Amino acid sequence: MSRTVLVFGAGKSTAYLLKYILEKSAEEKLKLVICDIDFSQVDPKMTSHENCSLVKLDIFNDAERGKAIAEASIVVSMLPPKLHIKIAEDCLKHTKHLVTASYINQDIQKLDADVKKAGLVFMNEIGLDPGIDHMSAMQIIDRIRDTGGKMLLFESFTGGLVAPDSDTNLWNYKFTWNPRNVVVAGQGGAAKFIQEGTYKYIPYQKLFRRTEFLEVKGYGTFEGYANRDSLKYREAYGLQDALTLYRGTMRRVGFSKAWHMFVMLGMTDDSYIIENSKGMSYREFVNLFLPYSPTDSVELKLRHYLKIDQDDIRWGKLLELNLFDASKKIPLENATPAQMLQYILEDSWTLLEHEKDMIVMYHKFGYEIGGEKKQIDANMVVLGENRIYTAMAKTVGLPVAMAALQILNQKIKTPGIQIPIKSEVYDPILVELKSHGIDFNEFEVPYLGYNPDSIAI
Repeated sequence: MSRTVLVFGAGKSTAYLLKYILEKSAEEKLKLVICDIDFSQVDPKMTSHENCSLVKLDIFNDAERGKAIAEASIVVSMLPPKLHIKIAEDCLKHTKHLVTASYINQDIQKLDADVKKAGLVFMNEIGLDPGIDHMSAMQIIDRIRDTGGKMLLFESFTGGLVAPDSDTNLWNYKFTWNPRNVVVAGQGGAAKFIQEGTYKYIPYQKLFRRTEFLEVKGYGTFEGYANRDSLKYREAYGLQDALTLYRGTMRRVGFSKAWHMFVMLGMTDDSYIIENSKGMSYREFVNLFLPYSPTDSVELKLRHYLKIDQDDIRWGKLLELNLFDASKKIPLENATPAQMLQYILEDSWTLLEHEKDMIVMYHKFGYEIGGEKKQIDANMVVLGENRIYTAMAKTVGLPVAMAALQILNQKIKTPGIQIPIKSEVYDPILVELKSHGIDFNEFEVPYLGYNPDSIAI
């Protein structure tokens, strides 16, 4: 008898997830059911597979959603995070396991006692970041502790970028994930972390001017800027006594300094609406944020405002985005500045059909053992195949698919609302990911962390 894997959402990050389930369908007796209202991004090879069914479903239709979940063996939600709660409540009602790649929110966490009582596994944060970052970090942290080491430092960075042979613009960047998340990244409060035993806070308006450089052999130099809350996983990782705890986002060197221009101008603001946004030209949009001048051009006003010269590489980056084009129009009605900026950026930063993306992840582990301080650096690089089978889809979708099968086969049994930080979860999944080319290189390096004689700055 076949077992039904029900997947809600058929967006950009699902290609490898769906492919994996269908490749395992004969051996594991699986039936894949995909629910969405738009299947345009699903590979036709999948939709024609004998073990795949498409169900056009409005997620807000309670009866249809509940019926689909009641008939499933396990449920995977790849929907926007705010919609997971509807799926989760139905899974609890119909006694079905649930897997998502999204951060646990308060609504989901409130279900924990009932989920445990029902003996269900609700696995969250098992994509890329969060997901592979949790599993790869905890595997090394647990190994250090098992050999008697004491953790002093943990830093983790992840970046969704373009592959070197598709890196064709001055920003060294194109969208490989939700563009909105890129545009509004870092907003909603200061970034907070611990560095050398001292709490640190970076306000949003300074976030992209405080970066750390990282070197990945064979791929060159990257920069990292701080995530909003690096302390979120302090307890989960058991790092309450760590002197440095920092999580960040990776970009190519120079991106953050250039992005800072948009922050200073106010173009990333998502808190108010531009009433006459529809039909506004790119040039008019830029001029919204500049002082009035009866004589100076938009270009000259912007250079004066940002204090950048004509031969500054940042000026070339702005020109490359066609920001001063009066013929290009924004079709969005009652849009925020952030939404308008996103539209302009997508015009230039969308992957072409033949182009490939790249995922880079970098961890630093500082620890003390036998009175000696040591450090391990670990990095992972994954390249995409094309615009559909991206590195982002691979690193997000495969862990989700593998976890779903592990739960279905009762290899992962611990009930409750959880993230993948236990060895029963991360050990088998990391082994299987390695067979798909998702693997970390580890290096022992001199410990560069906390010095008790130094003055924290």
